[in-house]
Amino acid sequence: MDTKVTKGISKLLSYILRHSPETIKLELDANGWADVNELIAKFDLYDLELDFELLEYVVENNDKKRFAFNADKTKIRANQGHSISIELNLDEAEPPAYLYHGTVEKFLPDIKTQGLQKMGRQHVHLSADRETANKVGGRRGKPIILIINSATMHQAGFKFYLSANNVWLTAVVPAEYITF
Repeated sequence: MDTKVTKGISKLLSYILRHSPETIKLELDANGWADVNELIAKFDLYDLELDFELLEYVVENNDKKRFAFNADKTKIRANQGHSISIELNLDEAEPPAYLYHGTVEKFLPDIKTQGLQKMGRQHVHLSADRETANKVGGRRGKPIILIINSATMHQAGFKFYLSANNVWLTAVVPAEYITF
């Protein structure tokens, strides 16, 4: 498959399923699921054609495992990262002692005073390893890796969730739990 085409489809799927389903007049249910046939039928946006085989390829080969099918592959949703209100039905999970967050220098002053905020999303995204955090931070420039004392946060009552694609999620990370 053409990498440029599959990457473009993946980016557009992320936008539609995480942020703006109304762009193609797509209906998501309360849990963020979209009907696969409806998605394929309405996906002609930006002159990109989509069929089930290509959709399945993008879902299975996405490097960040951003998307998931239901058991019979009749529905699809983004695993996390939504700015729209949906219920992912994630179970609370006990995090490892430390988690990581990749950012860039220009955001450090705000993070030092306000901690990590979910901004327009439903959760703050954290990684279980430095390598992933480094990739995330590197998208916007020279990455800076923050170390989150997640065990202490959890003991203090903060809730953590693990998404289907192994991204750790929480509502906020106060600055006192961050090593800069």
